[in-house]
Amino acid sequence: MTPEVKAGVLVEALPYIRRFWGQVVVVKYGGNAMGADGGAEDLAGFARDVVLMRSVGMHPLVVHGGGPQIGEMMERLGKVPEFRDGLRVTDAETLDIARMVLVGKVNRDLVSAINVHAPLAVGVSGEDASILTATERDPALGFVGDVATVAPDLLRRLMAEDLIPVVATIGTDGAGQAYNINADTAAGAIAAAVGAAKLVYLTDVDGIRTDKTDPSTRISQITADDLEPLLADGTVGEGMIPKVRSCVAAVRAGVGSAHVLDGRAPHALLLEIFTDEGIGTMVLP
Repeated sequence: MTPEVKAGVLVEALPYIRRFWGQVVVVKYGGNAMGADGGAEDLAGFARDVVLMRSVGMHPLVVHGGGPQIGEMMERLGKVPEFRDGLRVTDAETLDIARMVLVGKVNRDLVSAINVHAPLAVGVSGEDASILTATERDPALGFVGDVATVAPDLLRRLMAEDLIPVVATIGTDGAGQAYNINADTAAGAIAAAVGAAKLVYLTDVDGIRTDKTDPSTRISQITADDLEPLLADGTVGEGMIPKVRSCVAAVRAGVGSAHVLDGRAPHALLLEIFTDEGIGTMVLP
């Protein structure tokens, strides 16, 4: 890259840096974006991008999943995963595995990767300070929870100290029972609770498509109202459904915009936030 091109990139990024200075950007980093093997190179790139965001005045808040990593650990322990309507049936043993993987492995990996660059990241679980209060979704699914409430005070205090919260999506009910919560849904609820300017989903697809098999059908920009029919007619399906529903709910709850993009692409987060074109799908109110 020539010096002139580098200068052009910086000039293009400047208005976005000014616009989002001091604003909260919630980033959901999916287990698929990380890869079941830990995705060391992708993880390192993601960590650099998050630190850069913080360095130019934004307040990134990371929410992470870990479905592939949970599945891998279950297989290593000889436990066969069971799914119903795309959701993992979570008995007590599976819940223990999920907590171990999400809080003890994935969260630690993310925190460590970010802190290589600066002592900024603090790992928390939704159980901490009752950040995520959960209710049982369906007795047939076991300990799978829906978000009942979000208590954002701890997250706000961490960001006020210029730290980067990294949240594992395990919540608890009023009796202290833990539940595994879908990270897409949790990210949307957290973004609304902290008044985020942006909610970004990093996953393993390049955005929302009208034909999931055809990359050329990626939607660059769409409103929440226009997304509803795509959910109703089945255009949006499978693993994209919770992301799209969360995008719609978040922007209607006051989040400025929501984005879905391929987290495996180099510097995907920066390209979506700091460039005119972007590389994923932006959902507006």
